[in-house]
Amino acid sequence: MRRSRFQQGSLQLVARAKGQKAWEYRWYELQPDGSRRRRNLVIGKLEQFPNETAAQKAVAALRVDINAESPRANLSPISVQMLVEHYRQRELGEDSGKTLKTRYTYEGYFRKWILPRWGGYRLKDVKSVAVEEWLRSLELSNGSKAKIRNIMHAVFNHAIRWEWHDRNPITQVRQSAKRSKVPIVLTLEDVAALLSRLREPAYTAVYLDVFTGLRVGELLALRWADVDFAKLQISVTRSIVMQQIGDCKTEASRKPVPLDPRLGETLWRWRMKSPSPQESDWVFASPYAKGRLPYWPGALFRAHIHPAARVLGIEGIGWHTFRRTYATLLKANGEDVKTVQELLRHASSLVTMNLYAQAVTDLKRKAQSRIVDMLPDNNCLLLPQASGSNFAYRTITDLQNSGRDL
Repeated sequence: MRRSRFQQGSLQLVARAKGQKAWEYRWYELQPDGSRRRRNLVIGKLEQFPNETAAQKAVAALRVDINAESPRANLSPISVQMLVEHYRQRELGEDSGKTLKTRYTYEGYFRKWILPRWGGYRLKDVKSVAVEEWLRSLELSNGSKAKIRNIMHAVFNHAIRWEWHDRNPITQVRQSAKRSKVPIVLTLEDVAALLSRLREPAYTAVYLDVFTGLRVGELLALRWADVDFAKLQISVTRSIVMQQIGDCKTEASRKPVPLDPRLGETLWRWRMKSPSPQESDWVFASPYAKGRLPYWPGALFRAHIHPAARVLGIEGIGWHTFRRTYATLLKANGEDVKTVQELLRHASSLVTMNLYAQAVTDLKRKAQSRIVDMLPDNNCLLLPQASGSNFAYRTITDLQNSGRDL
């Protein structure tokens, strides 16, 4: 039997489609019959790895994987940098099952925190107490520190699975995820005051978000085809992160969202005014992208919502504040836990409840409507720009029949 030998392989910058360049790694793979077969793999684009040094770091983990059977491989120490690169290739690819948001989150923590501190360490040199003290020194929230700890734990589990390490030092790292301050939740008076100062499309975006609890990625990824005005429901089928379309966070997230008739009216009126009203258009299409993409969440918030909130003395809020407010109002209104869980489309760990205690759509819509009813001066605030108009429609069908052809 031919003795396996350690392969360095070769790394080359090659031309790809449309004139783009990418780094390609080539090596030989030993076949069951003892023959060798040439293999190649695109590591990444030139934009991702601007020089050979950066590309070689990505190849290092792959090289160890290729030479797993070589005696020399056992003599080469595995660094955290190599482990992270291997984890990226095996666990964070497009076919990994992880959402785009999750992959971006992991990459951000790797790039900003984990690799700058631990990238050059050998796996055996990473100690529990040292990681714990490092986390304690970071000027981050407990939630962010706990996220770093959990990501490092997953990466070291990956090392154990590939038999590169025999223990997980992060298991003994203590890090609380307890909030250091209470999250901001708006009162209905706050919501009413904020809506009164907003104009489209921020008005409809906030009104819809407060009373549906949609995640901002789901909200901005809505197309008009997703809104069923006849059945009064919204189909949540996608999410957008960094202007890239991806899957929803969980399977439960893809459940239809009920639409109170007043929310439906507000949406329909915005559609009548929107420069992008076609079925395939984004509900909150960005004029800066000529309707080809929806608004960036930060751009919409900074340009419209934050200034209005600041005038009202409401500080420290973000898009998730509206989802948290919806959950709090539902709970305060006495809705049962299962209905709240389904309205927020949370994945539940209670399998029995998921299988046998489904809340029906009518109950969810009534629960939502009771919250909308609580908004002060609801009829006036529904459309602040329409003062003096003769609006007297009673149903979504009337609105549809009165609108222009789309």
